[in-house]
Amino acid sequence: MNSTDISQETKSETLLDEGDHDRFSHYARKADIVESAVTGKPIVALCGKVWVPDRNPDRFPLCPMCKEIYAQKKAKENR
Repeated sequence: MNSTDISQETKSETLLDEGDHDRFSHYARKADIVESAVTGKPIVALCGKVWVPDRNPDRFPLCPMCKEIYAQKKAKENR
Protein backbone atom coordinates (compact mmCIF):
# COMPACT_ATOMS: atom_id res chain seq x y z
CA MET A 1 0.00 0.00 0.00
CA ASN A 2 1.33 3.44 -0.81
CA SER A 3 0.88 6.61 1.22
CA THR A 4 -1.83 7.93 -1.11
CA ASP A 5 -4.05 4.87 -0.66
CA ILE A 6 -7.13 6.50 0.84
CA SER A 7 -10.51 5.22 1.98
CA GLN A 8 -13.65 6.90 3.25
CA GLU A 9 -14.94 6.38 6.80
CA THR A 10 -16.98 8.29 9.37
CA LYS A 11 -16.37 9.24 12.97
CA SER A 12 -17.69 7.12 15.80
CA GLU A 13 -19.53 9.60 18.00
CA THR A 14 -21.38 12.85 17.61
CA LEU A 15 -19.51 15.77 19.14
CA LEU A 16 -20.77 19.24 18.47
CA ASP A 17 -17.39 20.94 18.64
CA GLU A 18 -17.17 23.10 15.52
CA GLY A 19 -20.24 21.62 13.91
CA ASP A 20 -20.25 20.24 10.43
CA HIS A 21 -17.22 17.93 10.67
CA ASP A 22 -19.45 15.58 12.64
CA ARG A 23 -22.01 15.23 9.87
CA PHE A 24 -19.64 14.11 7.11
CA SER A 25 -17.72 11.05 6.08
CA HIS A 26 -13.98 11.68 5.82
CA TYR A 27 -10.98 10.45 3.82
CA ALA A 28 -8.19 8.68 5.71
CA ARG A 29 -5.46 6.19 4.86
CA LYS A 30 -6.77 2.62 4.54
CA ALA A 31 -3.95 1.31 6.72
CA ASP A 32 -4.96 3.72 9.49
CA ILE A 33 -8.61 2.65 9.23
CA VAL A 34 -7.65 -1.02 9.48
CA GLU A 35 -5.37 -0.36 12.45
CA SER A 36 -8.12 1.60 14.17
CA ALA A 37 -10.58 -1.24 13.64
CA VAL A 38 -8.18 -3.59 15.43
CA THR A 39 -6.87 -1.29 18.17
CA GLY A 40 -9.62 1.31 18.62
CA LYS A 41 -6.96 4.01 18.19
CA PRO A 42 -8.25 7.33 16.76
CA ILE A 43 -7.12 8.33 13.27
CA VAL A 44 -6.71 11.66 11.47
CA ALA A 45 -8.65 12.49 8.29
CA LEU A 46 -7.18 14.55 5.47
CA CYS A 47 -9.02 17.61 6.85
CA GLY A 48 -7.56 17.09 10.33
CA LYS A 49 -10.62 15.55 11.98
CA VAL A 50 -9.62 13.01 14.65
CA TRP A 51 -12.01 10.14 15.30
CA VAL A 52 -12.43 6.38 15.68
CA PRO A 53 -14.19 5.13 12.52
CA ASP A 54 -17.02 2.69 13.12
CA ARG A 55 -19.98 3.74 10.97
CA ASN A 56 -20.95 3.21 7.37
CA PRO A 57 -19.48 6.18 5.45
CA ASP A 58 -22.19 5.87 2.79
CA ARG A 59 -24.73 7.28 5.25
CA PHE A 60 -23.13 10.73 5.23
CA PRO A 61 -22.04 13.22 2.56
CA LEU A 62 -18.32 13.53 1.89
CA CYS A 63 -16.46 16.21 3.85
CA PRO A 64 -15.83 19.11 1.44
CA MET A 65 -12.40 19.80 2.96
CA CYS A 66 -11.30 16.15 2.57
CA LYS A 67 -12.60 16.14 -1.00
CA GLU A 68 -10.68 19.32 -1.88
CA ILE A 69 -7.44 18.15 -0.27
CA TYR A 70 -7.69 14.77 -2.01
CA ALA A 71 -8.29 16.46 -5.40
CA GLN A 72 -5.24 18.69 -4.86
CA LYS A 73 -3.06 15.68 -4.00
CA LYS A 74 -4.26 13.82 -7.10
CA ALA A 75 -3.59 16.86 -9.31
CA LYS A 76 -0.01 17.08 -8.00
CA GLU A 77 0.53 13.35 -8.64
CA ASN A 78 -0.68 13.69 -12.23
CA ARG A 79 1.74 16.49 -13.13
